[in-house]
Amino acid sequence: MANKIKLGILGGGEDSLIGVLHRVASSMHDKYEIVGGVFNPKHSISLDFGKKLGLDSNRVYSDLDSFVKGESKLDKKDRIEVVSVLTPNFLHYPMAKKLLENDFHVICEKPLTTTYDEALELSKIKNSKNLVFAVTYTYTGYPMVRQMTDMVKNGVIGKIQKVDAQYLQGWLNPVVHEKEKRLSTWRLNPKVSGISCCVGDIGTHAFNMVELVTGIKVKEILADLNTLYSDNPMDVDANILVRLSNGAHGTIRSSQIATGEENNLRISVYGDKGGLKWEQENPNYLYHLTDDQPLKVLKTAHAYNSEISNLSIKIPPGHPEGIFDSMGNIYHGVAKAINNDKFFKEEFPGIEDGVRGMDFIEKAVHSSKSGNIWVNLD
Repeated sequence: MANKIKLGILGGGEDSLIGVLHRVASSMHDKYEIVGGVFNPKHSISLDFGKKLGLDSNRVYSDLDSFVKGESKLDKKDRIEVVSVLTPNFLHYPMAKKLLENDFHVICEKPLTTTYDEALELSKIKNSKNLVFAVTYTYTGYPMVRQMTDMVKNGVIGKIQKVDAQYLQGWLNPVVHEKEKRLSTWRLNPKVSGISCCVGDIGTHAFNMVELVTGIKVKEILADLNTLYSDNPMDVDANILVRLSNGAHGTIRSSQIATGEENNLRISVYGDKGGLKWEQENPNYLYHLTDDQPLKVLKTAHAYNSEISNLSIKIPPGHPEGIFDSMGNIYHGVAKAINNDKFFKEEFPGIEDGVRGMDFIEKAVHSSKSGNIWVNLD
């Protein structure tokens, strides 16, 4: 335990799905020890949960200020080194800023902030310090996403000429049609969620996947966002055309009112020599298409996969790798960076990915509100 990275958590309490995901992920490679945090705005609830995790009650703080003050008093060998920020969107910026200013490494849920300017400021602070900052675009940790990225980088499908990404969910459908339910959902509250619901929550995942897998920046977008009701200030559905910097075109489609859909994230990339397709709900399969050969299906944990793909698996072929494993691979990459071990830059999304995501969110909203016009990303 003494050699493990000391991890603190902000948010992600007992009833939080994202909290369970991060706690399990942090434990996977035996690199971290959770030693404290602020799990709930109510200190009594936070303390009760801390006890269930087996934590010292003195390391379960009432708020961020007391957390920073308490940990800063400790010797470097004892204090928390890295903090996971798992709170609602509007708290990401002030929390991450204070943590960086007090020399903590940061693992932050997406979106990075609620505004592009805030994201740029965090990036500036991070770059002025020798600190690690990860933004948890969770799906980047899947072995076959990493295999896909490596195959594109090595020219297996040739020059990229078309990309199509979608992220479809249906969870908002039972909520969005009743005004009282809409008002009670923090995702549809701009003061908490920011200027976008659907694009900010899941569209940004698809955007990040496009840039990661292709290795090419998105240059321009044209967005058509749908709020479904005139009194709903937040988008719940989005269709976005994209132009990549190499001249390729594509689409990013995201929706939280796709009735019956669960977590349907897909990415398809087509080059002049072939295509690759991957879907999150069947994550162990990568499909390789060409004009002159039968469809090839690549699976996890085989020797024919790339180094970064196979360092991302934990079990033999035929055993499913899931979302906990994907997030665990991100935590593992962060641990390597903190420990100054060798790592691939694709092993965790950095703050620059979070900044790009915020630029994409703001430009998508601007494009849609301005009459569906083409806008440039920075």
